[in-house]
Amino acid sequence: MGFFDWPFIAKIRRNHGLEHATIHLLGKQHVRLSIVGRSDWHGFTLYGNLDTAEVKQAVEEALTLLRRGEQHLAVHPRCGTMIAMTGILTGLAATLALGLDNSERSRFRWSSLPAAMLAATGAAIIAQPLGLTVQARYTTSGYPANLEIKQITVSSNSKIVIHRIETSQ
Repeated sequence: MGFFDWPFIAKIRRNHGLEHATIHLLGKQHVRLSIVGRSDWHGFTLYGNLDTAEVKQAVEEALTLLRRGEQHLAVHPRCGTMIAMTGILTGLAATLALGLDNSERSRFRWSSLPAAMLAATGAAIIAQPLGLTVQARYTTSGYPANLEIKQITVSSNSKIVIHRIETSQ
């Protein structure tokens, strides 16, 4: 059994996949959807001004679609995994470009800046498909197994509505 198959990790990955599938469906209803999601082993939380009935419908439909084999819904292009992958790769590329410049002009770090910027840009381009692959293989799961929706609760402060979707597995 690999690390990503440990029960604790598998629960988080399934919830993360359901979160993404839910956000995909909500995005079809709201063209300018502004929402943030956070998953854990007990479910996931959505931060955004959404109607609770719409959230409930989207969560239930998302679970149904994942069970029908639409695993692609578990991967989302605006996931934090994408941001992390882009940050890590661009930072490493820029650092590597600066570190490999051992010419006489490297005493002046400004002269190495174009190479670092080019390396970071290339890394950002590579990070996009790589981030999607990392999501699909490691941080999410499109296979809900025995995942069930336990309850959906809503709370709000003066600026944002928070929906907590609790699951059982």
